[in-house]
Amino acid sequence: MLSTGLPQGAVPKLERPGPLRDRVYEALLELITTRALQPGQHLVESELAGHLGVSRQPVREALQRLNTEGWVDLRPAQGAFVHEPTEQEADQLLTVRTLLEAEAARLAAAGANSAGIAALEALCAEGEKAVEADDVDGAVAMNARFHAKIMELAGNAVLAELAAQVDRRVRWYYTPVARQRGHQSWIEHRELIAAVAGRDEQRATQLMREHTEHTRRSYHGRSRS
Repeated sequence: MLSTGLPQGAVPKLERPGPLRDRVYEALLELITTRALQPGQHLVESELAGHLGVSRQPVREALQRLNTEGWVDLRPAQGAFVHEPTEQEADQLLTVRTLLEAEAARLAAAGANSAGIAALEALCAEGEKAVEADDVDGAVAMNARFHAKIMELAGNAVLAELAAQVDRRVRWYYTPVARQRGHQSWIEHRELIAAVAGRDEQRATQLMREHTEHTRRSYHGRSRS
């Protein structure tokens, strides 16, 4: 195995067409977000290029972009490393997430319709299956889709745009606590669906605030659990 330590099958296939540097960037960002590439891990251009089947140049360009966006740290004379988020960074991001998602839950409840409720129930069922199967990656993916659906049902384009800016970092922080949150997270999702279906804006807001706060506390307590 190469020193980048990528799990078997973790490397996504590069889709065509599109500028190669952009596709390499997306592939590396996905590997970081899902923690196939761990915080603090050394990123060797030649090895990443070999994994992705490209030359070193688009990898170098992608790493520079990821550095600009705070996903990668470029250290003089040492190379590139996956950024290790501080507790403060995580706290600030997850606090903002709570504000955005609580408002999305309120708006979703205000405009609830049967199709939207059915979609939430279907996503919740898939998430519960992933937890039962101990499929952490699947649970994380379904959690992201569930929250994205709430945001979609909110019907506020500006709110959705802001949420999209933090979505990948939320997934990054959620992954290490997904197993710990497990069934409880999806119980909370079921309660939220009921509030949205009942058009109870106040309860939906409160439940989402509590739900996202549970995740924030779980992240901070992960090393002690």
